[in-house]
Amino acid sequence: MLQFLKYVLATVVGLILFAIVSVFILVGIAAAVGSSEDTTVLKDNSVLKLDLNHAIEENVSDDENPFKDLGGPFMDSNESIGMVQIREALKRAAADSHIKGIYLQAHYPQAGYAQLEEIRNALLAFKKSGKFIYSYGESFTEKGYYVTSVSDKIYLNPAGGLDFNGISAEVSFYKGALDKLDIKPVVFRVGEYKSAVEPYLRENMSDANKAQYSTLLNSINNHIFEQISASRNVDVATLKKVADELLAYKPKGALAAKLVTDVGYYDEFEADFKKTLKKESESKIDFVNLSKFLKADSAIPFNDTQNKIAVIVGEGAIIGSKADKGNIGSDDWVAELRKARDDKKVKAIVLRIDSPGGSSLASDVMWREVVLARKVKPVIASMADYAASGGYYMAMAADTIVAEPTTITGSIGIFAQFFNFENFLKNKLGITNDRVNTNAHSDFPTVTREMTDFEKDWFQRSVDAGYETFTSKAAKGRKMSIEKLKSLAGGHVWSGIEAKSNGLVDVLGGLEDAIKIAAKKAKLKEGDYKARFYPQPKSFFEEIFDKKEDAVQAKIMKAQFGELAPYVKQIQDLKAREGLMTLMPEVIEFK
Repeated sequence: MLQFLKYVLATVVGLILFAIVSVFILVGIAAAVGSSEDTTVLKDNSVLKLDLNHAIEENVSDDENPFKDLGGPFMDSNESIGMVQIREALKRAAADSHIKGIYLQAHYPQAGYAQLEEIRNALLAFKKSGKFIYSYGESFTEKGYYVTSVSDKIYLNPAGGLDFNGISAEVSFYKGALDKLDIKPVVFRVGEYKSAVEPYLRENMSDANKAQYSTLLNSINNHIFEQISASRNVDVATLKKVADELLAYKPKGALAAKLVTDVGYYDEFEADFKKTLKKESESKIDFVNLSKFLKADSAIPFNDTQNKIAVIVGEGAIIGSKADKGNIGSDDWVAELRKARDDKKVKAIVLRIDSPGGSSLASDVMWREVVLARKVKPVIASMADYAASGGYYMAMAADTIVAEPTTITGSIGIFAQFFNFENFLKNKLGITNDRVNTNAHSDFPTVTREMTDFEKDWFQRSVDAGYETFTSKAAKGRKMSIEKLKSLAGGHVWSGIEAKSNGLVDVLGGLEDAIKIAAKKAKLKEGDYKARFYPQPKSFFEEIFDKKEDAVQAKIMKAQFGELAPYVKQIQDLKAREGLMTLMPEVIEFK
């Protein structure tokens, strides 16, 4: 009866959520009908307002949230913006005579350094049009300032601050928590640097892992300082001194270090802006945001060519054949690649990869499809923030691999990880298990008993074989000896700069560079092709349904497990990491 009532509760919750969503859809459809035909009419002397203070994805739907003007719970404060849309807007703004410049807002962009470098390079390309970029901020994060440093004028609020002290990486370790919960990790790995399992075995970083991340961070940090140096006309040695002594943290210090051009409030920034636009002090600045600007007629002539460069996007961890939002499933990704391979209008393929890796099996399935596609047409890999371990596996069969200098890549290695929950279930929850087998290992693998020595040896041999497969395929794809490849493998993580130097990457650059290389290999002339991105991003209402489905699942778990629901969810997340994995060290928090 209790179980029946739990499922009734979950069903009722689902019906209520469905009713709410239905109302949203009806309102949204009405709003969409009213706005779908709206075309933005740009005024002379307009300014593109580019707000990067959002989560930045590769591609997002053109649909706007039809409820955002209602405010309150209808406003998504963390609405994502797309790299595709940002690049397109900057190209069009440079060519549009109505747009006089950009008001850049990049206080705390939620993206990695490689993505931000692509945006930064696009802003530098925009400046070649002779138009200005102005920025104002009450404060700037390290990443935010990196992008903002291209601006002609940078205003910092007198009471604000500038986070300019270099970058660091922080890893969380869970061994102490697992010990307290009586959960025992069982780990098999190859490679001194394959440290993805360290958080479950240690309470701090190993010497090898600390050494590789020290090299990685210094490579990235030096590159960032060199770029800021060129934009602000401040030598790198001075920038390092400013960072070491925290001289730019206070506005006056940032001004003295020439990292900002002005210290002032928004009204002072706005007055300066109006002078540049030759506007009266009482008049308003005609700002147009990203989504509105993209609805205006483009100043760039329409390209009616039938030749396409297909850009297949893979973002997130590789979690198996099917994946949810934010992760890669091999079935869906392979389906898009096959369609591009078989489409005669697609002359070349670019794999846009932003992944720390994941399932070894799914990675190998995708690798095979890249090999098959390459037999038909050129395939170029473009690495974003991450293309490590399984992410590198996806790229290594491509004709050419392109990475940003700050891309995190490599981590060529493999591991298997399981968790023994026997003592947790017995000592913490009072649950015990017993079994009857027909053969010696009928229940293998299981999370409710300790593995035997035979089973552990079997798994280690499987991991060793997986590593040989990974490294041999990588060596073949990179056209280097297996000995050379293995010297770069072992789970070692590299920056794009390092990977270019050691041969794991061919070209330093962004997605636009990869597309140009693909076109050249397909013997297409400039202007005789257009890039098309796949898969198509989900619409606003599809995203709403996904979120509501997640909410229903959470309610069901709450009904089933009560106060234990959060802990059950954590155990499920741990179990998702079981089996053979090609995954880089735990997600690194850059600060």
